[in-house]
Order: sequence, then structure tokens, then C-alpha cells
Amino acid sequence: MEHFCIYGGTFNPIHNGHLHLIRAACAQLSFSRLLVIPTSIPPHKAVRDLASNRDRLEMARLATAGMEKVWVSDIEQRARGKSYTILTLERLRAIFPDCRFTLLMGADMLESFDRWHRWRDILRLADIAAFARNEGEELLLEQKAGTLGRTRVVRVEPLPLSSTLVREKVRRGEDISGLVPEAVAAYIQEKGLYRT
Repeated sequence: MEHFCIYGGTFNPIHNGHLHLIRAACAQLSFSRLLVIPTSIPPHKAVRDLASNRDRLEMARLATAGMEKVWVSDIEQRARGKSYTILTLERLRAIFPDCRFTLLMGADMLESFDRWHRWRDILRLADIAAFARNEGEELLLEQKAGTLGRTRVVRVEPLPLSSTLVREKVRRGEDISGLVPEAVAAYIQEKGLYRT
């Protein structure tokens, strides 16, 4: 049976912290493919300076180029309306009916997971692998995982970085090398993203 890991997010832009988690998943989990899925319309938060679907998809492709087993998917961007995880899983299940799915998420996402749209249905279709990045997080995540079921906690070295920080630095005209892959930095510069 094939096993796909799913890593969804706004990726506005994708940065080295995202890639750090992808590499940790590749090292610690066994799967056939890892799908990076940029959202179309984030359901849980309003995002300022949201780059276009096409730009965020292209930056994700540039960032993951050459990474074995990693695919970037536009499945959420081709759908209408908000990008609810359950709807994406149902679409993937229709395409890959015999595939096993695991959702990758950070601690903050796991903490709010039981407030997600149709979260019980999500757990019927997929397992969860949650990343503990900060000291003390692991125990809290293990407790949360115990209440949900079908959830494992993956330990990863912290790499404090956010898309908000990247956008703010671009807006101020500061250097973002070291925060995003070189190809992504060049793309942001070329397209004039996040400047205003």
C-alpha cells in the first residue's frame, strides 16, 4: 500500500523552516510520497500580503526541486472556496483509493485540531504526525495525541522562522538569504512580492 504524507499550508512564502520539517519527516517517517499543498483560501486565518496562488505554488516548487519523494500539488488551488483539509483528503481518497495518508503539522495546528472543520472525519481518513519544535512541547503534544488517537509526535530541532518574518524583511528591503532558498529569494525579487 502506498503511503502519502500531506504537508499543507499557506506557504506565503515557503521558507527554510518548512523545508526543515520536510527533511525531518523524510528522515523519521516512512512513506512513498510527501505532498506539499499550498492552500487557495486559508480557512483559519486572514493573511496580509497573500501572494497569488501561482506565485506560492511556484515558490514551493523551486524550494523543493530535487528533493526525493517530494511533490508539490495544486489540488487545493484548483478547488473552489476555502481550503478545508477534509475536502482535500476526500479528493485525494477519490484519486488514490488504496493509499494511506498522514497529515504533517506543527504543534500549534495540533493544539487547535479538534476545532477544525469535520475533524473527526479527518481522523477517519488520515493519521497525524505532529512536530514538537520547542522545549516542553513534546509532553503537551503527547497528551493531546492521546486524546485524539491516530497521532504520533515527531521530535525535530527548533528552527524559529516564520513567513511573516520573511515578508517583513522584504518590505523593509532587508536581506532574506538564509531564511529562504536562494531560488525563492530570487523569485521574490524578480516578481516584486511583499514589497508593499
